[in-house]
Amino acid sequence: MSFHQQFFTLNNGNKIPAIAIIGTGTRWYKNEETDATFSNSLVEQIVYALKLPGIIHIDAAEIYRTYPEVGKALSLTEKPRNAIFLTDKYSPQIKMSDSPAEGLDLALKKMGTDYVDLYLLHSPFVSKEVNGLSLEEAWKDMEQLYKSGKAKNIGVSNFAVEDLQRILKVAEVKPQVNQIEFSPFLQNQTPGIYKFCQEHDILLEAYSPLGPLQKKTAQDDSQPFFEYVKELSEKYIKSEAQIILRWVTKRGVLPVTTSSKPQRISDAQNLFSFDLTAEEVDKITELGLEHEPLRLYWNKLYGKYNYAVQKV
Repeated sequence: MSFHQQFFTLNNGNKIPAIAIIGTGTRWYKNEETDATFSNSLVEQIVYALKLPGIIHIDAAEIYRTYPEVGKALSLTEKPRNAIFLTDKYSPQIKMSDSPAEGLDLALKKMGTDYVDLYLLHSPFVSKEVNGLSLEEAWKDMEQLYKSGKAKNIGVSNFAVEDLQRILKVAEVKPQVNQIEFSPFLQNQTPGIYKFCQEHDILLEAYSPLGPLQKKTAQDDSQPFFEYVKELSEKYIKSEAQIILRWVTKRGVLPVTTSSKPQRISDAQNLFSFDLTAEEVDKITELGLEHEPLRLYWNKLYGKYNYAVQKV
């Protein structure tokens, strides 16, 4: 079977691989970055991914504390830099550097590269008290990184509609991306965010898109959602994870996933070897909306929206 890769086109005309197959957070997240916490397993997974065909999309962040592993893997690969799409994020809420500019300079040094393909504000919770700059000022810093070429594209993460509205009022460069938690059981991280981003040509990226499978129990097998995903899995001879990831892309959202299992990494990179019909996409959407909301992150701040957000 020949390899086929798909891309989304961002609002600046640049293209981005339509799935990120190596997320270096979640299971790889560390509380500190030391020699003792260095993960050879993560290096091995990234190196494996970089041997796969196509442009490989890697998702990193300041708060994950995995720059050394990413840098090591990049130093070992023969894949050219222009065949690697590297995302990074500045951490405002847990301050690790004084500004997006300082954070990116440190990241580039640790990862051994001159630029990132996408740089995000990891959350909207930027304040003068904690960060020494406002959200609007942080965005201006991001714009300078974009203009300098250190960040080929810029965006945000975990932003609600009102946060994006604040940015858009002052933006010379509109955010290209908003990375949020998104799955069949959480189709809006915050009220109206899916529709707002579509209307403003801001690409949504989905972290934890496989939450329903991650939290599934044996008792869930008989639920209509899981029965239908299993049915599609058997029809297309694909894993249930591939069915859900393909649904995410068909909704116009870019999934960010990861695994410690090489076969699953390969399956993700080969996601576009099959397609779902419009009717199948709609049915997964509907069955997901009927399910109780599942939020894996940001419950303290966004949990109050759990039932309001299950509307598209």
